[in-house]
Parts: sequence; structure tokens; C-alpha cells
Amino acid sequence: MLGLACCWSGAAPAQLQLLPGNEPQQVFAGEARKIAVIWHNPGEKAIEASLRTRLFQTSSATAVRLSESPWKKLQVLPGQTVMESAALDFPAVKAETPFLVQWLEGTNRVPGKTEVLVYPPDLLKELKPLTEDEPLGVFDPNNQLKPLLKNVKADFTDLEDAGLESFRGKLAIIGPFQSNTQMREGLAEQIQKLASKGVAVVWIQPPPELRDPIKPSFYIVPEGKSAVVVVQAGLVSNLPENPQSQLNLIYFCKLALNPESPRLPGLTTQP
Repeated sequence: MLGLACCWSGAAPAQLQLLPGNEPQQVFAGEARKIAVIWHNPGEKAIEASLRTRLFQTSSATAVRLSESPWKKLQVLPGQTVMESAALDFPAVKAETPFLVQWLEGTNRVPGKTEVLVYPPDLLKELKPLTEDEPLGVFDPNNQLKPLLKNVKADFTDLEDAGLESFRGKLAIIGPFQSNTQMREGLAEQIQKLASKGVAVVWIQPPPELRDPIKPSFYIVPEGKSAVVVVQAGLVSNLPENPQSQLNLIYFCKLALNPESPRLPGLTTQP
């Protein structure tokens, strides 16, 4: 009987697994924010599971339960891994705030958890004090940045209309671009002249093409008393929906205004 019991125990069906991510996901506060999830069936039989979500706002010491709602019925074949997304509502926050999504199957089994960092949708208001009440220069052929600046009531000059030559502010953002063809002839020379007049510039490059040479993700080019920060497209991709891209853009603007000399990682600054 003992042997039969052991055999029966070993024959327990495999259960659905949520594969963990390496880093917390990042979204803006609001309704129907998409969270990516990857599910895996390690067993030899298909799994059908009815899943729901339970949302917590967390801190270093507490976790406050906010909501619980059904998600979907998921069917996963033996050995299969599937990528899904869930649209979740996150409450308003004033700064970066950690949340936890607990995934539930059946009555109480927890196949996994997802960490999420939630941000206020007005992150780019941090650009306003950088220009010291002068308008920000914006060359934005894809109209990604200008609506975001309007939403935070940031004053800016559209350099597509006014031209780079006439701009006299402290900071200009050139890009994003969809391709090299969007960068008009002579743009590099115009940016160089702009920087030589004391304007700090963030120049966002178009996505690289197949045989483009390898370049740093960003680098600083000093020009007189100012600098141009050249940024690869991937660091500021999908600006309207990606909090990290907006945080990166703010960092690059600060760096253009106050350039730092590169140094080896791990070295402490000497007094």
C-alpha cells in the first residue's frame, strides 16, 4: 500500500508556471495599462486554467491590497511557453511607486507574481525648471514629444517652424526620428552652430540600419561652452507610453546642460 501511495503521489499533474522577469515592469498610472506575462506548462498534458489578478501597493514594510478581478481562461499545451498581456488599472501616484500583481488560479493557488513600478503621467514636467523660464527648443518631426510637453504645460518653440538658426534658448531636443531620411541635409552643421552659441542639445538618432557602424548608446560632444548629447533611439523609444524613456530623456537634458567627463565605473569621485 505504501508503494502504491508513493506512485500516486509522483503522478500529480504538472501545474501552470509564471516565468519571472529580471526587472520590475514600468507603466504610467491610469486605466488599462498593459503588463506582459510569460506562462509555461512543464507537464506532458495540456493545462486549462482560469486565472485572476490581485493587486497590491507595496512598500518596504507593507502590502496594501487594492483590488481583485478575473483575467482570462488560459489553455497551454504540453511543454508550451506562451506570451500574454493583461490590462490592469493603477491608481494615481505622485512619484515612482511599487506595486505587486499576484496571479491566482482556482481558489488560492498562486502560480506567480509580477512586480510593477508605477509613475505619474506628468514626468516631463521636470524639464520646465531646466530652461529657467525660457522656451525649450523642439525639433520633433514625428510629433511624439510636443503633445507630451503640452500636457505638462511646458513652454517650447517648434524648431521645424522657427528654424534652428534663430533659437536663443538654453536647451533644445532634436528628434526622435523614424529614419535617416527624416534628418534634413545639413542638420548636423546646424546643430553644431546651435551648440556653439551656448545652447545645450540632446540629439536623438534614428533607429540604426542593418549595416550601420556600432556606436555608444549615448555620448557627449563638447561644443564651446555647451555640449551635444547624442542618444541612440532605443534609449528613448515609445516616449508616450514608456516611463523609462521619459526618465532617460530628462537625464540626457540635464547632462547636456551640465556635461560630465566620462570615468571608469566603480571609481569614487576624489574630493
